[in-house]
Amino acid sequence: MALDIIGLGEPLIEFNQDPSRTGEPIYRLGHGGDTSNVTIAATRQGARTGYITALGADSFGDSFITLWQREEVDASRVLRDPVAHTGIYFVSHGPKGHVFTYMRAGSAASRLKPESLPLDYISGAKFLHVSGISQAISAVASDTVFAAVRHARTKGVKVSYDTNLRLKLWPLDRARAITHATVPLCDVLLPSLEDAEALTGLTDADAIADFYLKLGAPLVALKLGPEGALVATAAERRRIAGHPVKVVDATGAGDTFDGSFLAVLATGRDPFEAARYANAAAALSTQGYGAVTPIPRREQVLALLNTSGSARS
Repeated sequence: MALDIIGLGEPLIEFNQDPSRTGEPIYRLGHGGDTSNVTIAATRQGARTGYITALGADSFGDSFITLWQREEVDASRVLRDPVAHTGIYFVSHGPKGHVFTYMRAGSAASRLKPESLPLDYISGAKFLHVSGISQAISAVASDTVFAAVRHARTKGVKVSYDTNLRLKLWPLDRARAITHATVPLCDVLLPSLEDAEALTGLTDADAIADFYLKLGAPLVALKLGPEGALVATAAERRRIAGHPVKVVDATGAGDTFDGSFLAVLATGRDPFEAARYANAAAALSTQGYGAVTPIPRREQVLALLNTSGSARS
């Protein structure tokens, strides 16, 4: 089966706090993990996707297999580790937004080795999507990402990369070194403004785009949150406006942008059109709780774009 997008990384079982409850916090069980979210978002926009990871031989791992089957994400090459667990994270909500707490040390995904990669599977995709989180969870996981990326490049598979900085996983100097080494190997770079400011030391969006273009990324889509996105190539750049919505929970909004952006690129459309579409999808994803459940489907995104006059038939 020919796939548009294959994600590689660490899926995480999600426990998301229900802020409507008073007293002791109540957490809703769901699914997360940035690259898994990206593949699901892409699938809901009509792309054909697959996923590469390792799960624990536990009920949480079973839950992910069920999720991907339901979402039509191909999981035929997902490994099960009999001695490691599936990762978990908690999302708490407060006055300053959402806060993440992780239980992922030693997870099955963090133990995935380069020699376990299904190289033939990667070779058949249009895009391989990886992230800084996939590199930060362990040294061997970082090696595995680099091995996958280098193989993809030899086979003409485009590489998509979200820096997705998590300073609880690694120190800033190491994050900078690894991400800066990865950027020249990618075809599509998808950082958030917050991450890019920390990684580059710059605060101006255009300066950040210039930095990454000079580092070697052919296409930079800098996510600006409610302000939309700045899309830049060596030849052209445009700011694509966001969509004002009442935000309930921003968990996974950046992942929704990534998956939606790649789904449009995979159809052969230009990155500016992809960003318009992805902005709308990301905005809709903030109107519900959790990383996966609120990810919109294509018809919902088109409805919002039609309302704003930005849709393409």
